[in-house]
Amino acid sequence: MTEPGFPETVVTLGCRLNLAESETIRTMLAGAPGHTVVVNSCAVTGEAVRQSRRAVRRLRRDNPDARLIVTGCAATIDPAGFGAMPEVDAVVLNPAKMMPQTWQAPARPNAAPSVHHTRAFVPVQTGCDHACTFCIIPAGRGASVSSPIADVIRRIDAHLAHGACEVVLTGVDVTGWGADLPGAPRFGDLVAAILLAFPALPRLRLSSLDGVEIDEHLFEILTAERRVMPHVHLSLQSGDDMVLKRMKRRHSRAQAVDLVERLIARRPDIAIGADLIAGFPTETDAMHANNLSLIAAARIVHGHIFPYSPRPGTPAARMPQVDPVIVRARAAQLRARVAQARAGWLQTLVGSPREVLAERDGTGHSGEFAGYRLPTGTIAGQLVTLTPTTVSEGLLA
Repeated sequence: MTEPGFPETVVTLGCRLNLAESETIRTMLAGAPGHTVVVNSCAVTGEAVRQSRRAVRRLRRDNPDARLIVTGCAATIDPAGFGAMPEVDAVVLNPAKMMPQTWQAPARPNAAPSVHHTRAFVPVQTGCDHACTFCIIPAGRGASVSSPIADVIRRIDAHLAHGACEVVLTGVDVTGWGADLPGAPRFGDLVAAILLAFPALPRLRLSSLDGVEIDEHLFEILTAERRVMPHVHLSLQSGDDMVLKRMKRRHSRAQAVDLVERLIARRPDIAIGADLIAGFPTETDAMHANNLSLIAAARIVHGHIFPYSPRPGTPAARMPQVDPVIVRARAAQLRARVAQARAGWLQTLVGSPREVLAERDGTGHSGEFAGYRLPTGTIAGQLVTLTPTTVSEGLLA
């Protein structure tokens, strides 16, 4: 067991899948000997790698006597580089980080998390079989590997037994779930099985979806099943067709806009989120303008904006690059446009009652993932019905 006075520490960078895996690592460390601290790194951008290195140095300063291990995508892609850092005692590659023996922990399949949150992040898939030209993640995660339905059900059951009332399904390419399993089930089959297995589960949320993989079954679930939250986050990346081709994305701008229109026509309360990259190689002013205009066309109110940074080993890194100053300026313009759209959308929610999941920091989120400031005394983990009267600092209140 961890020695008294030495609480295990896991610092997480990057995606929700990393967050979910960090909770599992933390649970395993609780049963392991000695004092170990872990950085679960990210490699999605060059800045993410730099942040991972800064986290290593900070964690070593805070824990001078601990064994410091680095895992995650950045460490898997560049194990020699992270292993050479004087602060690092060991590097654990992604394929080994979910194994109890890696952390000298007893095997406890599907153990409940050691730290409990109001929202449970449940990984259902890792890796990716696609080849987007900007993305280094397949090098860190490998081919797509899906968790069988029975394993996902057991993990969710453990979280619900410890009080979670919202489950978020995570993965690198969640809509690619099932292709490697017997019979090649689709992601909609998994979602349907979860809803059937847990009739009392009040909220199921899905992380980033690839629109081309939303088949009719999944579309029907997203638009008709009220326990699936009305918050669809799409992996769009660009609003320009030529950029999408050079990215090797599998959709066009028109297809993305049409999907959004069909979703909202069937379920008007759906809030749309999207990933967008600013300054992809060869992007002209006109292409950037198409990116900006997609925010209104696709009704994007939750935006994850990434300034493009070249990742060595990817095809996009060998393309003609946009000046980094221009990239940053375009990213700022995209963020401002999303913020404007979001502010207008939040105003439409004023005066309408919504069920809100209370968090521990005095805020909460509705099904659409709108942020709320909670009344004093609200207990974390509760679902409360709130009717906001104003918007202040990006939160309804």
